[in-house]
Amino acid sequence: MKVKVISVLEDNYMYLVIDESTRDAVAVDAAVPKRLLEIIRKEDVVLRAILTTHHHWDHARGNEELARLCPGLRVFGADPRIGALTDAVTHGQELTFGAIRVRCLFTPCHTSGHMCYFMWEDDSPDAPALFSGDTLFVGGCGQFFEGTAEQMYTNLTQTLGALPKDTKVFCGHECTVRNLKFALKVEPENEMVKEKLAWAKQRDEEDLPTVPSTLQEEFLYNPFLRVMEEPVQRFTGQTDPVEVLRTLRTERDNFKKPKERPNPPAMLAFDWGLFSPFLDKK
Repeated sequence: MKVKVISVLEDNYMYLVIDESTRDAVAVDAAVPKRLLEIIRKEDVVLRAILTTHHHWDHARGNEELARLCPGLRVFGADPRIGALTDAVTHGQELTFGAIRVRCLFTPCHTSGHMCYFMWEDDSPDAPALFSGDTLFVGGCGQFFEGTAEQMYTNLTQTLGALPKDTKVFCGHECTVRNLKFALKVEPENEMVKEKLAWAKQRDEEDLPTVPSTLQEEFLYNPFLRVMEEPVQRFTGQTDPVEVLRTLRTERDNFKKPKERPNPPAMLAFDWGLFSPFLDKK
């Protein structure tokens, strides 16, 4: 099982998962058809299905065009709002694509119909893979647009957190640096956060992806998986794990990007008083 990580749009990931024995493939969150088809031609594979985590346009907008271009293509998902949906899936349902096995994991909260996909191959030495959409990120979790902290707690601790610890995590967005900057605010003394943040910054400078992480790693630096840890509880002022998670999400939502410094010409204009006539009018 080969996973192609495909960067699209501003910071999205879509994925192409290839059965190397049959050269069949399934796509996860096929948002940009042209780019996906380029990869499919380059890899010389046949696209059999799309697995869509949720209905948001930056994850599902390519479904209709791909269904039109690839007759017989099956589109899997758990939300009727997903475009070109052919197969509605439910929690725990298992799918098979050649040697690739898929377990559907229902994780409502970011959207009410969010589904993650856990993939593996029987008798393979390779670690399994989790395609977590906008539920679990490297160092973070998705916003609670259509759900509750209680739901996300179940998602992270029971549904996803109980998977094998060597599971590779392939998430829906590249937001690792921002997530880990927040994690460092939560746990300033966490050495794993510091190390992962330094690594992620280097990857960002080189324009390289930070996926996949592993579930085992996430438990060491992702505050949303560390709600029982004393430093995280101290930061939130809460001890109940759901309340810790709720407070973390609120704090993360309010965690602002640093203000951009004005560009040099603008600074010179202020220094030279060129804006004064406009400012005096106010």
